[in-house]
Amino acid sequence: MKRVQGKGKKEDGRPKTGDRRRRAWSEGHRAEGMGQRENGDRRPETGDCSLSRAACRRELKVQGIWFIIFIALALFSCSKDPLDTVFFDFSGNRGVYIVNEGNFMYGNSSLSFYDPEAKRVYNDVFQARNSAPLGDVAQSINIWNNMAFVVVNNSGKIYVVDSRTAEFKGSISGLSSPRYVHIVDSQKAYATDLYSRKITIFNPQTFQITGRIPVNNSKSEFSQHSTEQMLQYKNLVFVNCWSYDNKILVIDSNTDQLVDSIEVFKQPNSMVIDKYNKIWLLTDGGFEGSPYGYEQPGLLKIDAETREIERSFSFILGEHPLKLCINPTNDTIFYLNRHVWRMPVTDKRIPEQPFITSENTSLYGGFYSLGIDPISSEIYVGDAIDHRQNGIVHRYAPSGKLIDEFKVGISPGNFGFKTE
Repeated sequence: MKRVQGKGKKEDGRPKTGDRRRRAWSEGHRAEGMGQRENGDRRPETGDCSLSRAACRRELKVQGIWFIIFIALALFSCSKDPLDTVFFDFSGNRGVYIVNEGNFMYGNSSLSFYDPEAKRVYNDVFQARNSAPLGDVAQSINIWNNMAFVVVNNSGKIYVVDSRTAEFKGSISGLSSPRYVHIVDSQKAYATDLYSRKITIFNPQTFQITGRIPVNNSKSEFSQHSTEQMLQYKNLVFVNCWSYDNKILVIDSNTDQLVDSIEVFKQPNSMVIDKYNKIWLLTDGGFEGSPYGYEQPGLLKIDAETREIERSFSFILGEHPLKLCINPTNDTIFYLNRHVWRMPVTDKRIPEQPFITSENTSLYGGFYSLGIDPISSEIYVGDAIDHRQNGIVHRYAPSGKLIDEFKVGISPGNFGFKTE
């Protein structure tokens, strides 16, 4: 890595801020300490015993406050220039970007990069390279053509960075609450949104918004449809609607029109497509007390061609399955339900024993995020711990054996695999 030191400010003969404030403060207090006052001011000196004790204490308190302000200004004026820009070079490395959500309304999301060959993690790469914070609640990442589309949900933006250097290249803004990006082709991409009830169309090379697909369900009392993950089969893009919803929307990517929908269980949160063109879908069932309802979570198998549900599995009420993934050969699915679970797509029942066990399930519900390396089949699992401190990522072999673990940012929520 190469560092470039920022240049200092040009000298113009003016005293530094701290010098000016220091001079004003010292001259003012020197005048107050004199026995004579200007303009007939007969206030006693600070140390004059003719003052009451309470007045003395007040006067000393004022002096103390001014002293603290002076020290703070002096320290500020002596502070160093902004942090150096760090120039990364990941061009020859396969690796993994980790999207760290941060805390809602704190603006402390971040981006990490992990080199699996060197077993080395680089944290805060967006901030270090671009001298700017990533934003508020980073949601997801999609890497395409050496560009990483990083969706920052509560900032209403999608940042585009060079996946080889982490350098900022552009952004798509004016969004409400973006969630995921799907690249349709070299001229078209879709961005889903939690609240806008529209799917945004943009050019992935120019980053210009070119249109929107309305998906509003005016017949519902709830704010439908919120749109989440996307997957493509032929010219059709399937979109799951998670919040207060039970639909999979079907978009014709040739016409950018909503052409169909599939009713599923409550709150579908993630989906994949297997080698047999079957869509696997996880639903979380909502939550207790939800005005939309609360039911057992489920796992559904849907034929992408006919759009019919072929099989469904149920979890125990109160469980929270999420983060459905699939291996590179598209024949085995993985998901989180406190632990990591593995299931071949040909199985007729959900597994009874976890594949990888989380040791921390009592308070915060076990593992938080999951990703499968599309080249090596290695498994990456994010542990948010308590969502206050920096999280941990565990790296496992396809067999489930632990290879490495490393610290990242707060709440590691999504993985993007750099394969070139």
